This record gives sequence, C-alpha cells and structure tokens, in this order.
Amino acid sequence: MFYCRKRKELMESIKNYKPPDSSVSQARVLLVGQVGAGKSSFFNSINSVFRGHVTSQAMSGSSATSLTTQVYGQGGKPLPITLCDTMGLEESKGAGLDVDDISSILKGHVPDFYQFNPAAPLHAEVQGYRKSPGVKDKIHCVAYVIDACKVSIMPTKLEEKLEAIRIPQLVLLTKVDEACPLVKEDLRNIYKSGYIQDIMQGVSTKVGVPLSCVVPVKNYSGELELDLNCDILLLSAVIQMFRFTDNYFDELSDRLSSTELKD
Repeated sequence: MFYCRKRKELMESIKNYKPPDSSVSQARVLLVGQVGAGKSSFFNSINSVFRGHVTSQAMSGSSATSLTTQVYGQGGKPLPITLCDTMGLEESKGAGLDVDDISSILKGHVPDFYQFNPAAPLHAEVQGYRKSPGVKDKIHCVAYVIDACKVSIMPTKLEEKLEAIRIPQLVLLTKVDEACPLVKEDLRNIYKSGYIQDIMQGVSTKVGVPLSCVVPVKNYSGELELDLNCDILLLSAVIQMFRFTDNYFDELSDRLSSTELKD
C-alpha cells in the first residue's frame, strides 16, 4: 500500500511541475552517455510508467542525430519534461559527440534532428541554427547515463570529455539489477547493497559529482508488465531532474540580479 501511494505521489508531483520561469513550460534534460548505456531505454521506461503499460516507443533518431522527445502521460497530455538524446560519447577524438557540439546543445543553438559530424562541430551557418536561443531552448539539466556494469572500465579519455561539461549534473546509474544479484532479487535492496553503494561512490569520484547526485535506476527492457519498485526508482530520477532544473533557474536569476547591480 505504501509503495502504491508513493508512486502515485511521485507521478502527481511530476505532472504538476512548473519551471520557476513562467516563460518556460518544460524542463529540458540532456541525456549523454556511451552507446548502450540506456538513454533510449530510460525514455521508454518513463513513458511506460505514465502510459500504464510497458511500451517501446524508442527515441527514433539515428546514432548521429540530435533528437528532442516529448514524454506524454495517459490521455496524450504532455508532461513538463523534454528529454534530449544525442549520439553516444566515445573516448577517441574525432569519434562520438564532440565537446564543442555539447556546448552548442547546452546553449540552445542546435536544431532538432541535426545530423552530428564528429570531425566537424556545428557552426552558425548550418540550416536551422538558433543564433539567439531563448531560455526555453537551452538545457536546464544534464544527465549522464552510465551502465553500472561498466563503471570500472570507463575510459580515461571519456572521463576527460565528461569533465568538459561543467553545468549542474546528475548521473543515472542504469542496469543496477545486472550488476548485483541482491538487487536483481528485489529492487528494494538497492540502498542496502554494499556493492551498489561502492559503484555509486566510484561514479561520484570519476565524474566529479556529489554522491547524492548519483541516482540508481532500472530501465524496462524485456519485461511485459510494470513493476512498482522499478517505477518508484524511475520517477524519483525525474524528480531529481526537476530539482536540478530549479537550481539552473535559481543560478540564472542570481546572475541576472548581479548584472543589474553592476549596471
């Protein structure tokens, strides 16, 4: 009963969320991570929770395409969150998403369905380039999607790419059930597992974010039915994204106030 109530409360909080800036209707969250880490699966999983059944409406962009995807609840009503998917991060230079392109995405310059080229970052002459993006076009939260089974083999060059993105960051630690048999047996063991806690601490150190910013989740993959405990982890991750969005607007407001004082 408690978990049913908890899921309902989280879903209501998400449906009723409003960004602090009245000109912005949705939190824009950028998902970044290596190929196969679970970015598209996270989108599908959130969609599944709000649709009331497991769905696989994958983010339909190719591996090199920027894709902004709206999440919808039951009845087709859009939720106040947009997930932005990109091509995977790769360790080698000239492969995967370029650091300069990440910067352009964060600032809101990149048009939807833009075809990335690792050898040639986005420039102002590209068709659809937003020269004067509004705050609604910018990214309000970055979520690194990391496979819990591969944290120990995260390449150093990839860590350097992550360090180049210096805005408030959240880490989604996926596949926690595959990493730990205790969690696979019962998702409620997630915060009781010493092994998962060690992985979360390792991610915190590698990526350079506080431990509280590392959020373990289990995406839906081969399941046919929704799982209450899985839903709660996924919904809690979205709530964390909203908190980072609030922080983004707080800092933006502080910067504007500081500029006005100088003027």
